[in-house]
Amino acid sequence: MFFRHHLKKHMENKMTEQERNKQTVARIYNICWNEGNMNEIDNIFDENVKHGQFLEGWPTGREGFKTLVNFWRAAFPDIHEDAIELIADGDKVASRFRLQGTHQGDFYGIPGTGRKIDIFGAEVFKFENGKVVDYIYHEDTLGLFFQLGMMPLPHLAIAGVDGKAD
Repeated sequence: MFFRHHLKKHMENKMTEQERNKQTVARIYNICWNEGNMNEIDNIFDENVKHGQFLEGWPTGREGFKTLVNFWRAAFPDIHEDAIELIADGDKVASRFRLQGTHQGDFYGIPGTGRKIDIFGAEVFKFENGKVVDYIYHEDTLGLFFQLGMMPLPHLAIAGVDGKAD
């Protein structure tokens, strides 16, 4: 009986922590990406958070994430990200997200095109003491550049895609 009580309490605390972490990831999309709230980034990310795919020369840590958000928001001022699915396991939260916006500013040397983008991606966030300490992300980069008109694929007729980048 004693053991079951403590096991139940432990599981409740663990589930609560996982639910909190999922809520934090939802805040990353809603408050950091969609609103551009840099103060919230300070509350969510560890100062020395490790990043998955930053380019060489990109700032590291929390400042690197702020730079990433500002970079995307400058290129796509109406950016909107939605968490489609959040899955917590231990100290990690995985998410599938949808990113939409209109290309209005410089994006890796591509001047604003006025084109709308609509891509999907996935991220995994690792938490320690309630803060994100590590994350990695993947997004549909090929689809993104195709939608920006940078990759015409004239012979693509798969899954209803006409292959025209106009």
